[in-house]
Amino acid sequence: MASIRRTLSPAHRDRSYQNSAGFSSPSNKFLPNGSGKHFPSSSSSSHLRLLLTAVYLVYRKGWRRSFCRCLLFFAVGFIFGVAPFGYTDTDVRAKGLAFPDLKPPPVNLQLDEQYVSSVSLGVTTRLAEQKEVAGLIEPLKQLIVITPTCNRGFQAYFLNRLGQVLRLVKPPLVWMVVEEKAASLETAEILRKTGVMYRHLVSTLNSSSVKEQTVHQRNAALEHIERHKLDGIVFFADEDNFYTLELFESLRTISRFGTWPVAMLAQSKNKAILEGPVCNASQVIGWHTNEKIKRLRRFHADMSGFAFNSTILWDLKRWGRPFSNPVRQLDTVKEGFQETTFIEQVVEDESQMEGIPHSCSRIMNWHLHLDMGNLVYPKGWLLEKNVEVTLPVK
Repeated sequence: MASIRRTLSPAHRDRSYQNSAGFSSPSNKFLPNGSGKHFPSSSSSSHLRLLLTAVYLVYRKGWRRSFCRCLLFFAVGFIFGVAPFGYTDTDVRAKGLAFPDLKPPPVNLQLDEQYVSSVSLGVTTRLAEQKEVAGLIEPLKQLIVITPTCNRGFQAYFLNRLGQVLRLVKPPLVWMVVEEKAASLETAEILRKTGVMYRHLVSTLNSSSVKEQTVHQRNAALEHIERHKLDGIVFFADEDNFYTLELFESLRTISRFGTWPVAMLAQSKNKAILEGPVCNASQVIGWHTNEKIKRLRRFHADMSGFAFNSTILWDLKRWGRPFSNPVRQLDTVKEGFQETTFIEQVVEDESQMEGIPHSCSRIMNWHLHLDMGNLVYPKGWLLEKNVEVTLPVK
């Protein structure tokens, strides 16, 4: 197909532009409906005229007509999108279109609610709890058990038996074993093997009878407590008696002086008798007694049937003792009166006593009065002759 090329006439080419209004004829071909519309007098309109002029020059080439149209429409749309043609109010809140404020719901805090103030390891928390519990628990009172002993038959048996009982008692406990004249190696070995905290004491006073001997041994232990001001509950536990664990646990409830009934065999060994207090709850209201000669005593208690606070020996102001003489057992009184003369130095009457256990209704120790005087004490715990060994005959 033959192509027709249009050329501008010399008259049209030499046309001058007045007032810089731009060209009219070419620009009208690119506008809709061929009508020329005037844009607002601004910097964007001048840029548009320059762009249209450049596009028109390219448009006359013919083969680039389609590309130029696309470029023209893109430019026109870009300019209309960027150029400000009106006033826009950007203050949204002034028109009442403000977004609602997002606030958390109110929380009512109460002072009594529990909250976590700190975070720590489980081990630290457990140790802290144990310390708090330990601070709330009152520590146990110390028990001071006094036992006189001597070289005689069954001494090793009695000490081992009593030592195994004391080993089962909850600490603190100190066992004062008092010997006469000198401390024996055999007794010291027994005390070491029991596993009980002990003090091995010696009474240097000579005595003609066994009763006087035990009195001096107990006084040696009382002097030791007074000199070192030991704090605890003092209990005279003879080695040949029988004791229950309940008795030692009950001793820790004593405030000043406590007493309880003791079961024992009569001297004739044909009947059992009861000696000790009659109680109404923890109040002492009377005494059990069976022997007429002992009815003259003020207090009917066995030597292993009472215990007292050790501070009575060395703290006179606490208990209001009117005299400063040391509290000791007396060896000048008749046999069977050592207990009552000693108790009279500690308390005035039954109102200062505490009956244990409740209502004094249980027997917690026994006194059998076993006589071991005829048995020979083995020297060095060895037999005089070796034991013969017999082998079976094949």
